[in-house]
Formats: sequence, structure tokens, C-alpha cells
Amino acid sequence: MNTTKTLRLGPLPKTESTKITFSCPISLKAELDRYAALHAQAYGDAVDAVTLIPYMLDAFMAGDRGFRRRQAKNEKATPA
Repeated sequence: MNTTKTLRLGPLPKTESTKITFSCPISLKAELDRYAALHAQAYGDAVDAVTLIPYMLDAFMAGDRGFRRRQAKNEKATPA
């Protein structure tokens, strides 16, 4: 199975980070672990779910058109 083209999340960039903690259902944690295993298989770098979560959230927010529209609207309303 060629997962390289089927995963929405590509190779991970190196970035500065901060730590936050959140709770999720056990079923979601299992899915995140499965995704991490597929990601490692596709890109050759072993990563855990905790490493992937920020990039998944970033991709989700980048794809949320309503959020982007409101963000742009707020930036226009705020004088520089």
C-alpha cells in the first residue's frame, strides 16, 4: 500500500513549540496511534501521536473556511 499520497499530513517541519495538555477519548487516541504508524511508514520517521496532533490541528484550522473568513474580517476591522 502506497500511503505517501493518501495521507493528508505530509512530512513534519522542524518548529519551535510550547506544551499543552488535553484529554481525548480512548478511541481517538487509538486512531491517532494508527495514523502515527502509517505516517512513519509513509515518511520513514517514527513519530508518536503527540507529535502529530499540532500539525493535524494546524491543517484542520487552515482548511476551515469559516474560521479564515472571520479571521480576515477581524483583521480588516482592526486598525493597524
